[in-house]
Amino acid sequence: MKDYSIAGIGEVLWDLFPEYKRLGGGTANFAYHVSQFGFDAAVASALGHDPLGDEVVRTLEDNKVGYLLPQVDFPTGTVQVEVNSDGVPRYDIREQVAWDHIPYTDSLRELARNCSAVCFGSLAQRSEVSRTTINRFLDDTSEESLRIFDINLRQNFYTSETILSSLQKCNILKLNEEEVTLLAQMFGYDELNLRAVCRSVVKDYALQVLILTCGANGSYVFTPDESSYYDTPKVEVADTVGAGDSFTGAFCAALLRGKSIRVAHRLAVDVSAYVCTQQGGMPPLPESLTRRLDPEEGI
Repeated sequence: MKDYSIAGIGEVLWDLFPEYKRLGGGTANFAYHVSQFGFDAAVASALGHDPLGDEVVRTLEDNKVGYLLPQVDFPTGTVQVEVNSDGVPRYDIREQVAWDHIPYTDSLRELARNCSAVCFGSLAQRSEVSRTTINRFLDDTSEESLRIFDINLRQNFYTSETILSSLQKCNILKLNEEEVTLLAQMFGYDELNLRAVCRSVVKDYALQVLILTCGANGSYVFTPDESSYYDTPKVEVADTVGAGDSFTGAFCAALLRGKSIRVAHRLAVDVSAYVCTQQGGMPPLPESLTRRLDPEEGI
């Protein structure tokens, strides 16, 4: 197995729009975007024995993204996506699909022990099989690894127990306005002041970083010692599918290149704004963005 340094473990699926389909899934989007900055990233999930699964592999190979995708006796994941006039998607996520049944293989264990960063969410933990695999993977990572919990609450596919367990295992948390409000309600924080909630969560769970995205109202990054805010650039939105995942991927890539929190935040804002101008969650990024982490380029 190739020595991958980054993993996105969880859902890989086809986003089925009314007129086209795009490869997606939050953690798969993350791995794709990190790979665009020169990292050896792998999508860790599962596929069915079907043409859609074969097409996932071809698409990842065409985009030079690694994968650990065992085939299981369930169909490759799909999601029906409808986008409103503001580009905001509504998802209808199919259940009992391949990524609900990710096995913990020797290859996954090796990836966990060698990776410097892993992104995981709540969605793929809706099933016991994949939840167990994700937790075993996290337990097998090193203390130095970035363990990024992109909470990604979808429909009713989460529980307070899953969220709590994930908070205890991560060292970076990414969430949006709706999700931080739900988190506050779930664990008894005062949701009237979301920034105070974020600072409390950083302290209570000994996080290195907490990222809060607020759509058109900007984004925040909190650490135990500092905070950062940037406005959201005004762009012509095609759809917002995968924008948060690209934010997380770019932010992680910058941290791994040794950039400061402010520099990582700025890059993440610009990358996610660009992704909003494109269809689907895995558009190719222009060199003007990907080269900003090159040593000779600065940012």
